[in-house]
Amino acid sequence: MRAAVLTAPGIENLHVMDVPVPQPRPGWVRLKVMAFGMNRSEYHSVTGQAGGMSYPRVLGIEASGVVDLDPERRLAPGTLAVTMMGGMGRAFDGGYAQYVVVPREQVITFHSDLPWEVIGSVPETLQTAYGSLTTGLNLQPGQSLLVRGGTSALGLATAALALDMGCTVYATSRRDAGLELLSSRGVMALRDDGAVAQQVRRHAPAGVDAVLELVGVPTLRDSLQAAAVHGTVCFTGMLSDSWTIKDFYPLDWIPNGVRLTTYSGQASDLPEAELQRVLDRIETGALDFLPVHTYPLEDVVQAQRDMAAGAHTGKLVGLPWA
Repeated sequence: MRAAVLTAPGIENLHVMDVPVPQPRPGWVRLKVMAFGMNRSEYHSVTGQAGGMSYPRVLGIEASGVVDLDPERRLAPGTLAVTMMGGMGRAFDGGYAQYVVVPREQVITFHSDLPWEVIGSVPETLQTAYGSLTTGLNLQPGQSLLVRGGTSALGLATAALALDMGCTVYATSRRDAGLELLSSRGVMALRDDGAVAQQVRRHAPAGVDAVLELVGVPTLRDSLQAAAVHGTVCFTGMLSDSWTIKDFYPLDWIPNGVRLTTYSGQASDLPEAELQRVLDRIETGALDFLPVHTYPLEDVVQAQRDMAAGAHTGKLVGLPWA
């Protein structure tokens, strides 16, 4: 089979090559991968920033496809399924391949007539967006949300889900094109000039109920200032690649009554019913989840370069059989 293998940190060490079709061990299943979402996690692996890596390694923390082999016959061949996280692409070979083997417990089944490139854009992005909105922020219908890093794939998807709940959504971008995209999707677009909290409070003087922080440490302090008393800021992403806060003094950073939390989930954190609900709403046209840009597996190195450069807005999806 064909797979994208990283032999050491560095884009020059990422190669699409022939490797043996993997065989599932007890408790694992093999999926024929029809599409795989590309994520910042793989960018961190390629650039040497990811923990828990071993080499050589097939990249990819998620995959969408069909069950190809379950030695214990619990999942029938041809069953539509997605998988994500759990060490994929770091501790064991991941989804940038024509086949992948994963623990059965991290497989989520579904039914859909959507094209594979659309299905492939959903699993990990939805898992993180859903978990951030529920576990992280406990966002309720009719509340207000600020998404910091609004034109990222995760930002766009989270905003779409919140709008679908009937929430008021603000989101940031540094670029004119990004602001136009956000506005076209029904979001209150705010230019990220480093003082977003002031802009938010011109619209919502008491602050917003919830803030999803996707940029990271450079914007976190300002994001905290945008939250209302008893509001919550959830630190989920680090688009800035800034991971830690030097000399963090909570009493200086966190306003009175504002809660700061984080979210990082696994396949088990995405209910099967939620995956099915979102796929159904996308299929009926009720939910505009996010834009998709596709690449054949053979072009995955270029896809990584495009991800690093921010060449596209939305989700990058690989197609192993294209």
